[in-house]
Amino acid sequence: MRAVLVTDRTGPAGVHVRDVPAPRPHPDHVLVEVRAAGVTFPDLLLAYGRYQEVPDLPFVLGGEFAGVVLDAPARSGFTVGDRVVCSSYTGFAEQASVPCGRVLPLPDDITFEDGACLPANYLTMMFGLGRRGRMKAGERVLVHGASGGVGTASIQLALALGASQVVAVTSSPLPIVDARLHVVPVEGFAAATTALTGGEGVDVVVDPVGGDRIEQSLACMGAGGRALVLGFASGTIPTIDVSLTLEHQVDLVGVGWGAYLVNQPETLREEWDRLVVLMHEHPELRPVIDRVLPLDSAADALRTLEDRRARGRLVLRP
Repeated sequence: MRAVLVTDRTGPAGVHVRDVPAPRPHPDHVLVEVRAAGVTFPDLLLAYGRYQEVPDLPFVLGGEFAGVVLDAPARSGFTVGDRVVCSSYTGFAEQASVPCGRVLPLPDDITFEDGACLPANYLTMMFGLGRRGRMKAGERVLVHGASGGVGTASIQLALALGASQVVAVTSSPLPIVDARLHVVPVEGFAAATTALTGGEGVDVVVDPVGGDRIEQSLACMGAGGRALVLGFASGTIPTIDVSLTLEHQVDLVGVGWGAYLVNQPETLREEWDRLVVLMHEHPELRPVIDRVLPLDSAADALRTLEDRRARGRLVLRP
């Protein structure tokens, strides 16, 4: 079969499509024919050897994908022909062998392309806004990096979960899809947010960017607010004067979805089931897909992601 391999840790330049042996049935795995695979920032980091995991070379990329079951052990709950979503690496290929606990049922009314873009961003933010952020209906939410994958998912989920206001901080154009959504530029976002909330501030801050965003955000948070730390897309891990949390009466909350799943693996299915219910209740809750590309374009897709030229998710189709 054909698969996308990282042959050396030089980023997209070291990514190539090669013929490799197809995976064989495994007693603890589900064998999946891949129909669509989402391209994520961790894929880019893995290609450079900058991720927390550094697999031996060569290795197959692809951390989230959707497809059809080719073979499954009886105890998995899946049968041949089932539509599934997978949260496991080796998805940039025609077939993938996936641990049973990392396979999720894909409803018929969700496309393979949409399904392939759900695990990394939407399940992270179901966990982030719900379990870690303790968001409640009627609260105000501020989203940094609002035009990116995590940002888009955060906005959609916050609105679906009943936020009274969502303030999107971005340097890129963003369509206004709901009267509760307000877009502000990065420069001066704290003052703009304070004005939009009538001086009351926001209850939840979503920050996948890093740099100085969290510290600036404290100035526009209300007492009891929660600032969610998700990552450092800016390339800078922030340092912060923790006395500011006392001054503003707010919490700094780490959202480590992958680390949480190590000890609570059942949470993956729990959050997935909650997400599917929300998607059925809110048809607008769907990934924004920039384009669907053939598997041979994997390296180009990573370059597009690296250069921040994507206006939505990139999807590979074997």
